[in-house]
Amino acid sequence: MAILSNLLKNGIRLRVSLEQEYSNPLDLQKQQLQKLLLKCERTQIGKRYDFSWILKGFKGSENEFYERFKTQVPIYDYNSIYEEFWHLLLQGKKNITWPGSVKYFALSSGTSGASSKYIPITKSMVKAIRKTGVRQILSLSKYDLPSSLFTKGILMLGGSTDLEFNGTYFAGDLSGITAGRLPIWFQRFYKPGKKISRNRNWGDKLDQIVEKAPDWDIGIIVGVPAWLQLLIEKIIDRYQVKDIHEIWPNLKIFVHGGVSFEPYRKGFEKLLGKPMIYIETYLASEGFLAFQALPNRKSMRLVLNNGIFHEFVPFTSDNFDEDGNIKKEAKTLKIDEIEEDKDYAVLISTCAGAWRYLIGDVIRFVSKSESEIIITGRTKHFLSLCGEHLSVDNMNKAIELASEELNIRVKEFTVLGVPFESLFAHNWYVGTDDEVDAVKLTESIDRELKKLNDDYAVERNHALKKIEVRPLPSGDFYEWMRQNGKEGGQNKFPRVLKGEKAKSWQEFIRTKYPDL
Repeated sequence: MAILSNLLKNGIRLRVSLEQEYSNPLDLQKQQLQKLLLKCERTQIGKRYDFSWILKGFKGSENEFYERFKTQVPIYDYNSIYEEFWHLLLQGKKNITWPGSVKYFALSSGTSGASSKYIPITKSMVKAIRKTGVRQILSLSKYDLPSSLFTKGILMLGGSTDLEFNGTYFAGDLSGITAGRLPIWFQRFYKPGKKISRNRNWGDKLDQIVEKAPDWDIGIIVGVPAWLQLLIEKIIDRYQVKDIHEIWPNLKIFVHGGVSFEPYRKGFEKLLGKPMIYIETYLASEGFLAFQALPNRKSMRLVLNNGIFHEFVPFTSDNFDEDGNIKKEAKTLKIDEIEEDKDYAVLISTCAGAWRYLIGDVIRFVSKSESEIIITGRTKHFLSLCGEHLSVDNMNKAIELASEELNIRVKEFTVLGVPFESLFAHNWYVGTDDEVDAVKLTESIDRELKKLNDDYAVERNHALKKIEVRPLPSGDFYEWMRQNGKEGGQNKFPRVLKGEKAKSWQEFIRTKYPDL
């Protein structure tokens, strides 16, 4: 029980975990916002929006603190907060949106924009991420696991710890920033170790891990599903074994995040010799927002008492335009005002200096009392050309059901909305290395979407005149990401392509397959 015993020696982390277990969600969130405002009262943003006046609202009626906060501080997305404040952080300026200067920036995967974004990572945020990670490990005590598992290695497949440095700040993958600052006691469990983790060449890094794989006794793997699946396939091929458990017989847990695992499940489980436990996390470049706290649940618990204040915007046409941009008059709610089974975009204010920041994800509460959520998509990763309101959640489920029906393994997919004659069409690109009839795949996906989404079913009889599904080798998706500098680490293939990215993908496909 080496890992758990090391953690349990630090009783405060266990206390913090139990505090959320038995406290009112609004009380925890109110306390977090007050702490953030107090910390930043004298920063540039704190002076501009008079945090002192907002803080006086905590003495007033139950909702006065929040009315003052949302009246005083505008909603930001990345572009607006960067132009107003964060560009100053890159120049080394101090006390802008958080006390002191910021030395580390996470380069986001950029799935919703054309290029990488520089997300500030403060010392406070690194500590918060580490504390939430500890709480997730502690939650493993609720699973029926052999005690020997907690003496095994943990393979964390992430970005390079050899960060870029320009003389003012370091920049890199969030996974690379945090892996380079692991606690000393954890380092003996951590794989692939310091030397391999520093490698910036993703292909070389995977090859190095493959060579070392037989030397490690791995019990837990952590990473984005697509890249871990690719790594395991390489290991199986290199050593000509039937499944990964012939190399790592004690492998028991897969901690994943970033995208829905369900479309990957069928292909991934063919690489296994034993059942595994899947645990989902919600770790974004902006912070560690939630994690799966209980066995046998597909939902995650929002972290309410560790440096993040959450707000929720109903994901409706009242609050967002057809391109997924938030409207100025958007209605925002605090955690006691949400309803179960409705979709919300997430705003966060954090100990890294994000304020009322639209993170871009859409979530749904499955339990209000326990603050349990699922991620249903992205504000800009949906299709509604003519009122079909097709979410990523719908797409993931349709792919899952179609792959089961046709007995194929789907590793990646993406969807484009395009004009067709005088109306509209959806073009699907599905990454699979199995033989499949494109017509049957099209019919299956279309049929499942009609069952899942009433609006889609209606529009298929009206404005949405054509659905085309093109099976492609899965390697095409990885090649496009490599060409666009998005290979490895926390990078995910966008489920919906729009704008410049859609043009880039279409040109890539035309060049590779001129007859399509």
